[in-house]
Amino acid sequence: MEISVVDITGKDTGRKVKLSETVFGAESNNHVVYLDVKHYLANQRQGTHKSKERAEITGSTRKIKKQKGTGTARAGSIKSGVFRGGGRIFGPRPRNYSFKLNKNLRKVARRTALSQKAKDQDIIILADFNFETPKTKEFKNVLSSLELKNKKSLFVFGETNKNVYLSSRNVNGVNIVNDCKINTYEVMNANKVVILESALGQIENNLTK
Repeated sequence: MEISVVDITGKDTGRKVKLSETVFGAESNNHVVYLDVKHYLANQRQGTHKSKERAEITGSTRKIKKQKGTGTARAGSIKSGVFRGGGRIFGPRPRNYSFKLNKNLRKVARRTALSQKAKDQDIIILADFNFETPKTKEFKNVLSSLELKNKKSLFVFGETNKNVYLSSRNVNGVNIVNDCKINTYEVMNANKVVILESALGQIENNLTK
């Protein structure tokens, strides 16, 4: 599959790059994509939720009424979860939601995600560019030229581009990553994936090893 390279003004540069069939033409595997997205989202969770249970509530442990003869259920303490102000029954505790996922399986998921984007013609190959100083206005002009305004987009750079990154921080729906940090969730979540020309070779290399 060949795709034209465009510049930041949206014009065709006259160059074409050939996308690897292994990375951008892989067979669809939706279950693997689901597992990798689940793995990514689980790793984002802090897991710091906590509620006080019966043993952690400050209060008297006196038996609040006699065991029998009241016509209601027995109750041993005001800290019981059935009373207002009592501890929560089986409340959440801090935990780690992350789980292990095989590295090769993650590569299959990323190849599937990129292949789906290529099939839907949602991949743009962009000629390398940089800004002399961080300017959000200049980055918004790039988005307008590529018809990405008000669309979720993922920019993949070959190396850290500080000025471009700083220029994009205040723009909603835009995410910038290096080629080594590309992940299935961000690819699937974006309307368009913009890959810089210098990053393409490294992406194909990382996902075919």
